[in-house]
Amino acid sequence: MMTEFVETAVVGGGQQGCSVAGSLARLGYRAVVFERGEIGQAWAKERWESLRVNTPNRTVTFPGMPYDGDDPEGYMPAREVAARLRRYVAEAGIDVREHTSVRSVEAPLDAPAHPEARFRLHLDNGQSVEARNVVAALGGYCAPRLPELTARIAPSITQLHTRYYRTPQSLPPGAVLVVGSGNSGQQIAEDLSDAGRQVYLAVGRHKTSPRRYRGAQVLDWLQLLPLEGNLESASGGRGNSPVLPGVSVLTGKAGGRDLNLGVLARKGVTLVGTVRGAQGEVLLLEDNVRAIARAAARAESELLAAIDAAIEQHGLVVPEATPQAPFDDALFADYGDTLDLADRNITSIVWATGFVPDYRILPPAALDDSGIPVHRAGAGTLPGLYYAGLPEGGSVMPLLIASTRIQSERVARAIRLDNTLRHRSPAALGRLWG
Repeated sequence: MMTEFVETAVVGGGQQGCSVAGSLARLGYRAVVFERGEIGQAWAKERWESLRVNTPNRTVTFPGMPYDGDDPEGYMPAREVAARLRRYVAEAGIDVREHTSVRSVEAPLDAPAHPEARFRLHLDNGQSVEARNVVAALGGYCAPRLPELTARIAPSITQLHTRYYRTPQSLPPGAVLVVGSGNSGQQIAEDLSDAGRQVYLAVGRHKTSPRRYRGAQVLDWLQLLPLEGNLESASGGRGNSPVLPGVSVLTGKAGGRDLNLGVLARKGVTLVGTVRGAQGEVLLLEDNVRAIARAAARAESELLAAIDAAIEQHGLVVPEATPQAPFDDALFADYGDTLDLADRNITSIVWATGFVPDYRILPPAALDDSGIPVHRAGAGTLPGLYYAGLPEGGSVMPLLIASTRIQSERVARAIRLDNTLRHRSPAALGRLWG
């Protein structure tokens, strides 16, 4: 059997991977996308039912396919993102091979079947494909991050990660503890509370911001203005990083609203400290509710001050800043250092503790000692290896769907540069400026 050769192999059929293939198609190049599930798998099947995208509909765009709905400032359900992505793939004629997992990517190659091949992809079905370029869009190649202490919690307690939470009704009767106060944790806590469930939220480090500020979305300001300091940041995904994780907590429900610990406290959610241990039906807590709430408020003030400074520096004509409500200490009370699950009738725990990316399918030479890809602006350490959907310089802004098109077009231009120079086409060099 002859080994198939493709110019560019894209691993991952989410919005990043399909957008890279679409950008290449617009430049006249063919790519093949390998997806271990279905197109848009995470949006369609691995999120809770009430989830809406955190950025406005106008930002849900793909190369050559702008948002074409009638509600640009609304917030579409997750499953609509998946449907739009499938429509984009069909209309752009992108070759996506669903239910085709990549087991490993080999490089360098000692004896490639095709002279221009730099990589060999080994598929779970036993076949192999050679490629000159590989784009790792590995958003789907990740595992739920769960602390070791989950094994020490009484088996009578239902435990699940956010990947497997769907609706309040899917959990057994009783109160629910949500662990983690990032976007998923706070949104699920609100989802449960709005359904009438008694909810406890174990807090952790996070950031918040108002939905809108001085005439624009805060996320728009983060995209448009070069702010002093890395205000939306994350670690590489492993270890105990001192860097605050993730973008600011918001919700796309009800037309897009602010969401923070104060909002949840007013809804009746009981805030408890960070979970540090477990002994059967008793969780050991850090008594830090007030400290976590104050830290989030302080980070929000720093973010807004940076936006103010950038607006002034650029001389932008915008509305005056609306005074922010002072931190309401009365909303927050330290809970104590233990939580008795049986005593509080807590029958379920939803772990909103994030994901651990898994890059082990990539060549070892592409990874650092911690197994994290080494890259700069999407270009890897191996010639022809690119990434889509990774943080850059610690910023998580490139992970937002609003940044998908920009990232994919940059990768496509780099691949076009390689192709043009390799074939020594002087006439084609002019197109590199377009």
